[in-house]
Amino acid sequence: MAKVLEGPGMGLMKKWGITVPHYVVVTSVDELEKLGHVNEWLKKSKLVVKAHEALGSRFKLGLVKVGLDLKGAEAATKEMIGRQVGSITVTQVIVSEMIPHKDEYYCAVKSTREGTDILVANCGGIEVESNWDRVKHLAVEVGQQPTEESLERLAKDAGFTGSTLKKMAEFAGKMFICFDNEDAQYLEVNPVVLREHDHNHELIALDAVTLLDGDAKFRHPDWNFAFAAEFGRAYSKHEMEVMAVDSKIKGSVKFIEIPGGDTAMLPAGGGASVYYSDAVVARGGKLANYAEYSGDPPDWAVEVLTDKVCSLPGIKNIIVGGAIANFTDVKKTFGGIINGFRKAKSEGKLKDVKIWVRRGGPREKEGLDAMRALKDEGFDINVFDRNTPLTDIVDKALQKN
Repeated sequence: MAKVLEGPGMGLMKKWGITVPHYVVVTSVDELEKLGHVNEWLKKSKLVVKAHEALGSRFKLGLVKVGLDLKGAEAATKEMIGRQVGSITVTQVIVSEMIPHKDEYYCAVKSTREGTDILVANCGGIEVESNWDRVKHLAVEVGQQPTEESLERLAKDAGFTGSTLKKMAEFAGKMFICFDNEDAQYLEVNPVVLREHDHNHELIALDAVTLLDGDAKFRHPDWNFAFAAEFGRAYSKHEMEVMAVDSKIKGSVKFIEIPGGDTAMLPAGGGASVYYSDAVVARGGKLANYAEYSGDPPDWAVEVLTDKVCSLPGIKNIIVGGAIANFTDVKKTFGGIINGFRKAKSEGKLKDVKIWVRRGGPREKEGLDAMRALKDEGFDINVFDRNTPLTDIVDKALQKN
């Protein structure tokens, strides 16, 4: 899953007819000042300013300010931009109009094994967390669409009445359409509110939690936003470059940096990546990254991944491990790794770095022989075939024989 920050998340909802407050995302006070000259709502509305980062407990951290005029919003922006919270530096804020309201509601759509669940409650905000029994569900099977009648029954079961019942049913229907068309895995609005003194009874999404299928990015040319990292920091340049490659290919390449480690990982397959990572940690090693390639990706994609692995600072070992492949072409993918190794060496990388290889599968002999030939080019490389237990190369790398 790929997490999307609030701004682009609300942009996706607005695209599918869900009403959201006016908002802007800015990276400086100067930017907000300029927008204030051309957006009347920034001058006339009470404003909310929030740090636009993947952070929890923003209220407690003082990273949410409400009821401000434009000057107050500029001051809050200046205060928040550049603030350090753990490993995250606040680089942008979202400034939105404050919507006066009395009641708060809840709506979410999530992926399940059987299809999709639509969730609705006639309470919202922090209240919904302590009243989860008031959240009502509508299950929608794969390939099906919720009917108008089923959505109205859902809203009625959740305690809505009158015109608000119909409005919530319509809101939930739009949420499903957004979810379905944007390859989402989870959408949540908490709270959904009714603007005070609004005779049209229009429901507004005040917040957005959006998780998308990142592998579907190739189907959405309008996804011009970066995904938010799930582990408490922004994605690095190298991580985003590998993600860009991953979105364009058959198969998969993944890469996450772990600062401070000295054992780099370049395993084949998601299972092997976890197996080898556990083996390194269990033997007292320090991982420099998480990585994997699988599904028979093109050699050029594996070369890009290899280049990023070789660029990790302070590494002493690279584990090129894998089980016995069913259909991934070992020679082809090893060709990409070898090209990446050669490029890295020509750039002065891999000095005093030992490479450990263990693999089996289609054309393994040709691939392993090509790896062994790197010794003649000055690489410190150790190559083993399918007859070597998977974790032996970790024992050898960490000298735990």
